[in-house]
Amino acid sequence: MTVVTEPLSENTADVIVVGAGPAGSTTAYHLAKAGLDVLLLEKTEFPREKVCGDGLTPRAVKQLVAMGIDISEEAGWLRNKGLRIIGGGVRLQLDWPELAAYPNYGLVRKRDDFDEQLARNAQKAGARLFERCNVSGPVVDDRTGRITGVTARLGEEKREVTFHAPLVVAADGNSTRLSLAMGLHRREDRPMGVAVRTYFESPRHDDDYLESWLELWDRRGAQDRLLPGYGWIFGMGDGTSNVGLGVLNTSASFKELDWREILKAWCASMPEDWGYTPENMTGPIRGAALPMAFNRQPHYTRGLLLVGDAGGLVNPFNGEGIAYAMESGQIAADVIVQAHARATPAQREIALQRYPRVLKDTYGGYYTLGRAFVKLIGNPKVMQIAAQRGLTHPMLMKFTLKLLANLTDPTGGDAMDRIINGLSKVAPKA
Repeated sequence: MTVVTEPLSENTADVIVVGAGPAGSTTAYHLAKAGLDVLLLEKTEFPREKVCGDGLTPRAVKQLVAMGIDISEEAGWLRNKGLRIIGGGVRLQLDWPELAAYPNYGLVRKRDDFDEQLARNAQKAGARLFERCNVSGPVVDDRTGRITGVTARLGEEKREVTFHAPLVVAADGNSTRLSLAMGLHRREDRPMGVAVRTYFESPRHDDDYLESWLELWDRRGAQDRLLPGYGWIFGMGDGTSNVGLGVLNTSASFKELDWREILKAWCASMPEDWGYTPENMTGPIRGAALPMAFNRQPHYTRGLLLVGDAGGLVNPFNGEGIAYAMESGQIAADVIVQAHARATPAQREIALQRYPRVLKDTYGGYYTLGRAFVKLIGNPKVMQIAAQRGLTHPMLMKFTLKLLANLTDPTGGDAMDRIINGLSKVAPKA
């Protein structure tokens, strides 16, 4: 039987979650399902825009299923079968692997609608959602240095309010002002990516494969130049395509180029009948940072837990963030629920200190491999050789898909799974 903790007041709870993106809403959902009183604070109002490719891999699908989300086509979700990779003059179509641990399909849904669905799902589970609630800073106990709540400006009138809870979850994205205010700064030795994307009306909207272009050419000068990163085309099923590119900061050209202009140039090189032309663009080109490979640590300190982009959970191999945002939210919620049941502050602290250890056990070795991968493909020539030679070997590319998408069975998998799992296990968990 679930025991619901009665709130002491509207502004007091067991846990405060700052940010109602995939990480925050997933955390709040699992906490509320376990009977904790949760405040979920979102600075904007739903629906709201987020820069994303809108494509969900089977890892993210698994999380949606666990949360009881209706992911049927009738509910507006578009399924995809796998990944189509284009590069080196080769076009290779790979289905998502058949695994016991994950479904064999991905999904596509626009982020404004996707995020709202997760937030409303957390509400249904019992979380108290405050929209237009802009958190301005932490409330810190002078004696212990622990966070005990947050200050915020609420509603259209920006009324100043204070929320109190013994635990706070920072799910406020890459900028994570809350983490910065608590002295947690970004690690400069970890990779950072940038994604830019836009939408076009296009006959390619109903594609049942996500499409990734491994060679990204800048053809605007006297000589073509291969750039670091990759391009994507995801059919949205609603008459539009999400077209974008992801770029890594390991490249010497990262800061000197206007990536919005690169996206325009890349789209202009596409076949005309695809419709990726300025007159078919349905929205502006937007960009966002992709914080990768644990670029902000520790993930728990003094009553504050970091989830999703706030903790740099983006996969360095492929730039995927949503699955890891949701997974870290579930992990954080599980740790908090267990800590909440302990009898003394010292016992609760022992339980909470487990959170960063679980994250490192789960992702640390894999992200270390990803950091090495990022350094390699930061060299455009390496990327070109890999595309030209690798794509001609379907078995090698099947292995690469499993590695890049982090899709393996943890036990009882095939030889590829065992190799990837073994490499992740022996790599340092930094």
